[in-house]
Amino acid sequence: MADDLEVFNAHRERLRGVAYRVLGRAADTEDVVQDAWLRWSAVDQAEVDDPEAYLVRVTTRLAVDRLRSAQSRREAYVGSWLPEPVVTGPDVAERVALADSVSTAMLLVLESLSPLERAVFVLREAFGYSYAEIAGIVDRSEPAVRQTAARARAHVEDQRVRYDTDRATRTAVTERFLAACAGGDLGRLVEVLAPGVALISDGGGLAQAPRKPILGAELVARALVTFAGRTPDGLTAEIVDLNGGPGIVARAGGAVVSAMTLFLRDGLIETIHLIANPEKLTAIPPAR
Repeated sequence: MADDLEVFNAHRERLRGVAYRVLGRAADTEDVVQDAWLRWSAVDQAEVDDPEAYLVRVTTRLAVDRLRSAQSRREAYVGSWLPEPVVTGPDVAERVALADSVSTAMLLVLESLSPLERAVFVLREAFGYSYAEIAGIVDRSEPAVRQTAARARAHVEDQRVRYDTDRATRTAVTERFLAACAGGDLGRLVEVLAPGVALISDGGGLAQAPRKPILGAELVARALVTFAGRTPDGLTAEIVDLNGGPGIVARAGGAVVSAMTLFLRDGLIETIHLIANPEKLTAIPPAR
């Protein structure tokens, strides 16, 4: 019979995926997964018929409780709040629905849901659990879960923006964008930006970043060139898979100083998420 840790590790990535989509914070995700392990290690495995169901139930409830306590802290957050970026592999990027569910744009939309709505939406839309299974996970009746899921889905569909999903296009535009930023080429930068592009920066009061969104191609291009010009000596930037798609990670002295994700519509950059808050960059590995 498999030991406690072996069984838990078999489901760890799923638990991490559920917790991250519910919370939008990498550090909180790891705390929740660790708490789930403590719960799991304290139970008699022989009494658990379905380890995955038990672990997902525990993880979801822990994540919902933590999200409720975090919402008051976010109300006092300095500047724009963005989900923490995480490194994802090509396997996620190649599955469009899964990649979309972990993108910072989708996670930002999910912020407008209640903790219960968010958990139900994640379990149903990202992981495909049945309404009956979700009812057991969140301790609600199946009809109540169906209503919650419908309400959450309608809200998300009303709020979300449909961005380009073609990976080749996103990668090519990201490469052009990075080259223009690195070269301080304002003209080439404007060429890849949509006229109404929005730059949303998250410094959390701990790093230099605009506290309000910057709108419009000219203003965004100038802000990015200025931002690039203020970076420390020895800065390097590379394209990395972030949240299900190509992103840009900047490092100085081996330490991560910013992460950027670009969202395209009709081949042009419509929205830019720039995370510079050092507390939100801990899930991205330092330089190899």
